Amino acid sequence: MENATLKLRGMSCAACASNIEEAIRSVSGVEACSVNFGAEQASVTYDSGKTDIAAIQAAVDAAGYAAQPMQEDVLAPEDDAERRERQAENRKLTRKVWISGIVSTILVIGSIPAMTGLHVSFIPMWLHHSWFQLGLTAPVLFWAGNAFFINAWKALKRRTATMDTLVAVGTGTAYLYSLFPTVWPQWFVAQGLRPDVYFEAAAVIIALLLLGRLLENRAKGQTSEAIRKLMGLQAKTARVIRNGREVDIPIAEVTLGEVILVRPGEKIPVDGQIIEGSSTIDEAMVTGESLPVRKQPGDEVIGATMNKTGSFQFQATRVGKDTFLAQIVKLVQQAQGSKAPIQRLADQVTRWFVPAVMAIAILTFILWFNIMGNLTMALIPTVGVLIIACPCALGLATPTSIMVGTGKGAENGILIKGAESLELAHKLQTIVLDKTGTITRGQPTVTEYITVNGTANQNELKLLRLVAAVERNSEHPLAEAVVQYAQSQAVELANTREFESLPLVNNFVAVAGSGVEGHVFNRQVQIGTHRWMNELGINTHALQHHWEKLEYLGKTVIWIAVDGKIEGIMGIADAVKPSSVSAIRTLQKMGLEVVMLTGDNQRTAHVIAREVGIERVFAEVRPDQKATTVATIQSEGKVVAMVGDGINDAPALAQADVGIAIGTGTDVAIAASDITLISGDLQGIVTAIQLSRATIRNIKQNLFFAFVYNVAGIPIAAGILYPIFGWLLNPIIAGAAMAFSSVSVVTNALRLRNFKPVETR
Repeated sequence: MENATLKLRGMSCAACASNIEEAIRSVSGVEACSVNFGAEQASVTYDSGKTDIAAIQAAVDAAGYAAQPMQEDVLAPEDDAERRERQAENRKLTRKVWISGIVSTILVIGSIPAMTGLHVSFIPMWLHHSWFQLGLTAPVLFWAGNAFFINAWKALKRRTATMDTLVAVGTGTAYLYSLFPTVWPQWFVAQGLRPDVYFEAAAVIIALLLLGRLLENRAKGQTSEAIRKLMGLQAKTARVIRNGREVDIPIAEVTLGEVILVRPGEKIPVDGQIIEGSSTIDEAMVTGESLPVRKQPGDEVIGATMNKTGSFQFQATRVGKDTFLAQIVKLVQQAQGSKAPIQRLADQVTRWFVPAVMAIAILTFILWFNIMGNLTMALIPTVGVLIIACPCALGLATPTSIMVGTGKGAENGILIKGAESLELAHKLQTIVLDKTGTITRGQPTVTEYITVNGTANQNELKLLRLVAAVERNSEHPLAEAVVQYAQSQAVELANTREFESLPLVNNFVAVAGSGVEGHVFNRQVQIGTHRWMNELGINTHALQHHWEKLEYLGKTVIWIAVDGKIEGIMGIADAVKPSSVSAIRTLQKMGLEVVMLTGDNQRTAHVIAREVGIERVFAEVRPDQKATTVATIQSEGKVVAMVGDGINDAPALAQADVGIAIGTGTDVAIAASDITLISGDLQGIVTAIQLSRATIRNIKQNLFFAFVYNVAGIPIAAGILYPIFGWLLNPIIAGAAMAFSSVSVVTNALRLRNFKPVETR
C-alpha cells in the first residue's frame, strides 16, 4: 500500500469534492480517498500492484477535473507558477465582478418601471427597452458567468448536480424565457399577456455569486502560506569543510556525513551532531523551550534553529526531506489535506435539491398543459418555479454572515480565516493551550529578587546596580532578563539616571555553563549557578531555603556574590501573562475543558498549570508528538481547538479541528492556524467562541429564510393557489420574491454588527 497527495484543479463547490472522491474510489486498487475542498488536495491510499498515480489522474480527468502529484521533497525550492496562476485567476474574477456588478445595477434601475408598474421620470425609456437589456445581459451570462454553465454541463455529463447546476438552470431559464417576449412581443400581447423580461434577475445572480467565488478563491490561496513560510525558515546555504577548505554551497547539495561550520548569529542548515566547539542555540521554533540551550560536542542540533553565541562544527546526520523541519512541513501538509469536519449545507442540499426542482418544473408544465391545453398557461408557472427556486438566497446565506462575522472579529482583534473555523468553533469541547508564549510571555523574566541585607539604605538597588553593570557585558539571555529587570526597577524607584550611567566593569569573564564575574569599584562581583558558587567555596547557607523554594517552583535561580560573600539570589522564569488566569477560568465556566501542552519539563509545566488553574497537562512533548497528542484527544470524541504561537505548534494547529494562533508569535503558526488572536491575549479565545456561536445562529436563521422562500414559494409558483384564487404567480413576482429573500438574508446578517462579547466572571 502506498500513500499519495494530489493537487486538484477545477473544483467549484464541496459537491465537486464528493464527485472527485467517487471517481478516485472507483479505480481498482484504491483503498481510501479523502478530498479537501479548502486545500484543493486529495489524499489517496492505493495498492501499487493494482494501480498507479497515472490511472488515478486519468480518473480525475475523466470526471472533468485535473490532478497533479505533489512533490516528494517538501523543502525543494518553491515553484511560483501555482501562485501566479491563482493571482491571474483572481484578477480575472475581479474584472468579471466589477463589470457584472455595473451591468446589473443598470439593469435593475431600468427594470423599476416594469417591476412596479409606475412611470419613473428620471429613468429614460431606452434603459428598460428589452433589446437593450438583452444586449447588456448576454456578456454577463456568457462571458462573466461562463464557468457556471461549463461546470453545469460537465456535471450533467457525469449525471450529478452542483451549485453550478442550480445557477445555470435558474439564470439560463430567466434569460431564455425573456428572449421570447423580446423577439415576439406581439404574440404575448395577442395572448393577453404582458411581454415581461427578467434579464436583471439573471445578471444580478451571476454578479453576486461571482463575488462570493472571488472571496472564496482568495481564502483558498492562503492555505499554502504556512508551507511556504516553513520552507522559508531553512538556511539558503551551508558552509562545509571540503579538502580542508571552507566552501559555501546551496543547502540542497549538503550530503550525509559532511562537516559543517556554523558561526554566531547564523542559522543551522541541516540536522546533525556537534563534533567540535560549543554554543547556545535558540530552539524555541521547534521545541517550545523558552530559553536557549547549551550545546557541546556529542549534542544534536536541529536545522533552521538559530545559533546564538559560539562557533562550532557539526556532522550532518539528516538532510533534505529527512530533516526535522521537513518532517514538520510534511505533518502540516497531511493535516491540511485531511477531510474537513463539516461540509457546507448548501452544497450538501444540491444532490437532491436540483433534481427535485427540475422534476417539479417538468411536472408543473405537463400538468398545466394537460389541464389548460395552453402553452403560455403551462410556461408561466414552469418559469415561476425555476426562477423562485434560484439559489441566490441559498448562496448568500452563509457567506454574508461569515463576512460580517469575520469583520466583527477583526474589530475585536480576532482574525478568522474561513467559514469552517466558525462552523466548528461553536462546537468546541476542549481547548489545548501551548504554554510558552501562549499562557506565558515566552521570554525569561526576573520574578523574584531576594537579598541578604534586605531593603535598608536601598541595599537592594545598590546591589542591583552592580549586578546590572556586570550582566550588561554578557550576551546570555538570562543576562538580558536581569538588565531589563534592573531598568524596570530603576523606573519604579525614579533612579533611571543611575542605570543609564552604570559603572565600568574591569576584568570581565564569562565562565561557560557557570556564570559571569567582574570588578566594579574594585569589588569582585560573581553571578552564576549554585554549583559554581560551591566550586568557588562561597557559603550559600543564608539563602538556601529561598533557593530550594524557587527550585521547587521550577524557576532558574542565579546567585549573586560580592567579594566572596553571598548577597542575593534571583528567580527567573517565563512569567504567566496577566490575562491568562481570568481567560482560562472563563473558558472553564463556559463548559470547556482546558488542557496545557508544552515541551517544557514536568515540574515547570505543573507549576504553571497550578498557577492558572489547569488540571490536565501534557509535558515534555516534542512537535511531532504535539500533533499526535491533539489527535489522541480528538479520538476521545471531542472537538478540539489548539492554541499556540511557535513554529513547533504548526502541525498541532493544523491537526486540530480549529487552530488558534497567538498574533505575537511566528508567522508560520499564524499561517497554519484557522483563527489568529492579534493581541496575544487569551481573552480573545472567549470572544472568538462567543462570536462563532452568534454567527452560526445567524447562518441558521439565513438558511431558514432561504429554504422557507423556496419550500413555500415553489408550490405557489407552480399554481397551487389557482383553484382557490384563480390566479397564477407572475414570474416577475417570483423574481421579486427571490430578490426579497436575498434582502432578508443580507439584512439579517447585518445584525451581527451589533455583536458584543459577554464577559463571564
